[in-house]
Amino acid sequence: MMLETVPQQAAIETDRFDLRPLRKSDKGMIELHGGDLRVSRFTRSIPHPLPPGAAEAFIARALTEDRNEDVWAIDGTKSQGSELMGIVSLEHMDRDQSQIGYWVAPPHWNTGIASEAVTALIEANPQGNKTLFAEVFQDNAASARVLTNCGFEYLGDAETFSVARNATVATWTYSKRL
Repeated sequence: MMLETVPQQAAIETDRFDLRPLRKSDKGMIELHGGDLRVSRFTRSIPHPLPPGAAEAFIARALTEDRNEDVWAIDGTKSQGSELMGIVSLEHMDRDQSQIGYWVAPPHWNTGIASEAVTALIEANPQGNKTLFAEVFQDNAASARVLTNCGFEYLGDAETFSVARNATVATWTYSKRL
């Protein structure tokens, strides 16, 4: 299977799905799933309701050469799954570090997709990181389990602002040395 690539962002293949750069055709699925309150309420940056043009702007940022975040679609078409089962990303930080983020579309919850996508990204280490960081909202125990199952260690409590909730939310912070 030939996958499109974004400059300096390779596709990552697994047995069940591929992590591939976003493409413009992902707009509808990002609007559908990313705009779902069950998804957006567990993210810092996805507003709810999703305003017109938000998915297009997100894709455009992900496709620019001077982006500060690499974004992959979790594409299950190789196993007759959905073309966009979720999103996983690495936001560049300094000193060979990145922050990992992810969300999975509700039809794919409790299927192991998030753990497999995070594991694939760790194993590929496409940015050559020495350390990864992650944060999850404290009311999202499933996401915390993904991180601990993937070898992340708890660092401490913090808080961040959630656009969808329009509130500051308590978080757990994790790290993983590669």
